[in-house]
Amino acid sequence: MATTAPPTSAPPAPAKPVSRPGDRVFAGLARGSGLLLLLIMASIAVFLTVRAITAVSKDHGNFLTTFEWNPQLSPPVFGIAVLAYGTVVSSVIAMILAVPVAVGIALFISHYAPRRLATPLAYVIDLLAAVPSIVYGLWGALYLVPHMNGLNTWLDHYFAWTVVFDQSNAGTAARSLFTVGILLAIMILPIITNVSREVFRQVPRMQEEAALALGATRWEVIRLSVLPFARSGIISASMLGLGRALGETMAVATVLSSSPVLTAHILDPAGGTFAQNIAIKFNESNDFGRDALIASGLVLFVITLLVNGAARVIIARRKEYSGANA
Repeated sequence: MATTAPPTSAPPAPAKPVSRPGDRVFAGLARGSGLLLLLIMASIAVFLTVRAITAVSKDHGNFLTTFEWNPQLSPPVFGIAVLAYGTVVSSVIAMILAVPVAVGIALFISHYAPRRLATPLAYVIDLLAAVPSIVYGLWGALYLVPHMNGLNTWLDHYFAWTVVFDQSNAGTAARSLFTVGILLAIMILPIITNVSREVFRQVPRMQEEAALALGATRWEVIRLSVLPFARSGIISASMLGLGRALGETMAVATVLSSSPVLTAHILDPAGGTFAQNIAIKFNESNDFGRDALIASGLVLFVITLLVNGAARVIIARRKEYSGANA
């Protein structure tokens, strides 16, 4: 006689998570905070755009290509060509100088230095990130600028053929884009170092141990295991530092000698930046002049958003940094 198999019972339905009042309140506060941040950013963008349109519509020069900045004239003439050039050049100089040094310091702290040295060194780097901008500016004006003449003379003597390091007026005060770039490099060094150090610490220990077991030297481990894994993190850290360099105000205003001159000679005291121009010209401007400064601030606002947005996109490409595994 055939036997019938006992009926199989359906698997129990998964229990629904219990929603507690505290969880609902916290979720609402978190969601509201995110929406409030977006609202604030949108409000800033709308305010800057409205005031910028008012100023640019009355500009009798080309806002993008005019070197002169005279919104007080009748008719007003102003443009951002010199400001954009100075902002980009000084930030690029800062990145060229700061990124290799910052990555080297981060590697030393995470892979070379003994613990009793790495811990206090990391604390010092963290403290440098908390120093106010005006302190860096005073140090740059009182110490860095007077001690840059020797370096400028050496660069002019041996590298004037590059045009970039050709100094037109030797012996003048070194209040140039090159000096500003060095100062900005010192200021963004802690940011890039801290982020890079944390990225290096996230490299899977198993990969490093496997490379060591195969006979790799410590440098080969870093070159073959650490740097490829941390490439996206280093790029994002560099772009965060670039965002700081682009928007630096007081330090640049204290050191740079502003003038409406666009030159490829970065050792000459010429040029300016968006943030520096706003800091210097704001108090002496009338209502229309402030609208013109707001228009230049809108350009800087857009550039900074693009830089930081690109950094977030690069971070999101690697799930190790974005928290996807959490």
